[in-house]
Amino acid sequence: MLTQLSGKNLKKVFNRRVIFKEVAFALHPGQSLLITGPNGSGKSTLVKIISGVLTPTEGEVEAVWNGSRTLRDLLPLIGLVSPYLQMYEEFSARENLEFALAARGLRSLSGGVVRLLEEFQLGGRIDDPVRTFSSGMKQRVKYAFALVHRPPILILDEPMSNLDTRGMDLVASIMAEQLKEGILVVATNDVDDLKTCDCRVDLGRRE
Repeated sequence: MLTQLSGKNLKKVFNRRVIFKEVAFALHPGQSLLITGPNGSGKSTLVKIISGVLTPTEGEVEAVWNGSRTLRDLLPLIGLVSPYLQMYEEFSARENLEFALAARGLRSLSGGVVRLLEEFQLGGRIDDPVRTFSSGMKQRVKYAFALVHRPPILILDEPMSNLDTRGMDLVASIMAEQLKEGILVVATNDVDDLKTCDCRVDLGRRE
């Protein structure tokens, strides 16, 4: 059972340039973190650190899961949606989700992948190659990819990117659903993407 996700004294330096420093947060199930700041302030870098894609120059991210205190043990249970996350474009939407499950050693419940893709308005295209999709459709595949294993931690970088009004409404409902039992992390330029939050990191105010 997930009981906490925290960041302690996080700092990242690239080529001797300090991207951010002294970042800290602590989240429990049912709570959210909002990461804000202008372009270039390090929002996506911080997301990658929380996701385990990058390591911080200083500090640590810790996840408490079934008594374990290492983020590495939780990586298969993180759901991530971001502009830099690429799908397998030669695969169909269905194949992308089935791959996501297989990579985590999981199997889909009967019809579960299809139902999820239908929820994301992709029902008529589930067996088409992702390379034939519009940018908005690819964004919806990313959400399905991130949610197919029901992650206790959902991390969204610019969550409303490339979505129409209907898609934005769907993402808002996903966020609300995640907060019933899980942890939500949102990085965005638009604070209206997450109107209320339990913790906030404003990288724009850091020197």
